[in-house]
Amino acid sequence: MTAPTPPTVEQVDQVLAARASHSAEQIAGFLVLGQLDTIGRPDRLPQDLWPDHDPVVVQAVWDRALAVGYRAGLHASRPRFHRDALDRLRGVLEEAGWQAMAGRASTVTDLLAVTPVDDGLDAHAGMGVAEVIW
Repeated sequence: MTAPTPPTVEQVDQVLAARASHSAEQIAGFLVLGQLDTIGRPDRLPQDLWPDHDPVVVQAVWDRALAVGYRAGLHASRPRFHRDALDRLRGVLEEAGWQAMAGRASTVTDLLAVTPVDDGLDAHAGMGVAEVIW
């Protein structure tokens, strides 16, 4: 049996670009569903346009809130996996004198400090990296 021919750069590029596009479509779907879920009813959706405010400012606030919400959700979904990053971020707040925010962050990091890490890797002992990821 002969080894398969490795894909060309162009083939890999196309596959990864298609994956990114598909993922973006899914994220857009989650955003639409989240928007409706937080406002309650479809007839209230026009309120999310904020017609009485500068559309440039509204877009800037939306973009910032989306980035914050995405990162917060990422960390919240697997806080033990992100333990080092969360500890580092809390430390940055403390060093900069942002004590109230650091205190809020410590409600997460203090709990993680006493909770054992279960990264699930033991179940994959002996497997190659590609096998674990895919």
